[in-house]
Amino acid sequence: MRLLKPWTSRCSESDLSPEQKELRQLKTVRPIKAALSSATSSPFDDPVISKFIDMMMQDGHKVLARGIMTQTLETIKTQALENCKPIIGLASIQKGRKFYQVPVPLTDNRKRFLAMKWMITECRDNKHRRTHMYEKLSQELLAAFSNEGNVVKRKHDLHKMAEANRAYAHYRWW
Repeated sequence: MRLLKPWTSRCSESDLSPEQKELRQLKTVRPIKAALSSATSSPFDDPVISKFIDMMMQDGHKVLARGIMTQTLETIKTQALENCKPIIGLASIQKGRKFYQVPVPLTDNRKRFLAMKWMITECRDNKHRRTHMYEKLSQELLAAFSNEGNVVKRKHDLHKMAEANRAYAHYRWW
C-alpha cells in the first residue's frame, strides 16, 4: 500500500487534465503564506475586543495592547474562581456510633475542584431553560467576580457550617 502525501490526490497522473497537472505542480513548490499579524489564536478573539485593543494601542504597540487585554480577561476569570474557592471543608468522621461533620482544611486542588464544580452545577441547575449555558456561566462568573451570586453564597454556607461544627475539630486526628 502506498501512502499519500497530503497534497496529492488519489487519481493517477494520466487521468488529470493539463490545468490540473499544472495546479498539482504549483502546489508542490508554492510557499505557504504566513498568518496575518492581526490573526490571533487567543480565545478572546472578537471584533469588539479587537476594536477595544486598537483604541487602547499607543504608538503602534498592538502586541502590548493585546497582551494587556488578554491579561485583563484572564485576571477577571481567575479572580472570579478565587472568590468561589472554599478555605475549609467538612469531613464526615465516625466516633462511636455517631458521625460528626468535622472541619478540615482543603488542599489547593480540592479548593479549585469545588469552585469549578459548584460553578458548573449552578449553571446546569439554573431553572432558566431558555438561557444558554454560556450566558449562565458568564453571569455566574461576573457575579463571582463581585463576590455575589449563588456559588459564593454556597461557599459562605460551607464556612458557616464549619464554624458551627468547630467544636468537633479535635476529632480530625482520630
